[in-house]
Amino acid sequence: MNQIDLLETITSQTDSFRNTMLKETATLRDFSRRLELILSQDHKNINVRDTSFAADFSAFCTSLRKDFDTQLVFWQEKRPLLRKAITQGEYALSLAAKSFSLRAKTLSRAADDFATAYAEFNRFYKNYTLEKLPVWLLNSCCDDLNNLTGKILFISREIIKKTGGSK
Repeated sequence: MNQIDLLETITSQTDSFRNTMLKETATLRDFSRRLELILSQDHKNINVRDTSFAADFSAFCTSLRKDFDTQLVFWQEKRPLLRKAITQGEYALSLAAKSFSLRAKTLSRAADDFATAYAEFNRFYKNYTLEKLPVWLLNSCCDDLNNLTGKILFISREIIKKTGGSK
């Protein structure tokens, strides 16, 4: 695999990861809305109508953990390859490096949106006492996401420097 192919592979993976994060953020915001409604019903002593919330949330957290584990494995394999393979190269390599850098920045924004949605969910969860939820798993995913996006941004800056993308 040459340098440009490697950069195109990680760029497409970064796009895929960003799209996944956008979808997961929307799902987490939906869980926040559902939790807010459950808390409102409980506060007013109304029977809670959303009986599947805990099971749905647990399934979401488990699925999210699997997605993140897959991403972690991919990036653990590719980061050392990127450090070794990317060198000063042709103009096309510089363009591919800049494209990856832009995608890494949009992934970072998606991770920030997820962290914001997580903070919103936690705001409601602190008052939730009906059932035990695997929020620790969501917390773990959020921490791993922030760490991974930081590493992706760092490697994108390294690649830009190596390919002569910025002076």
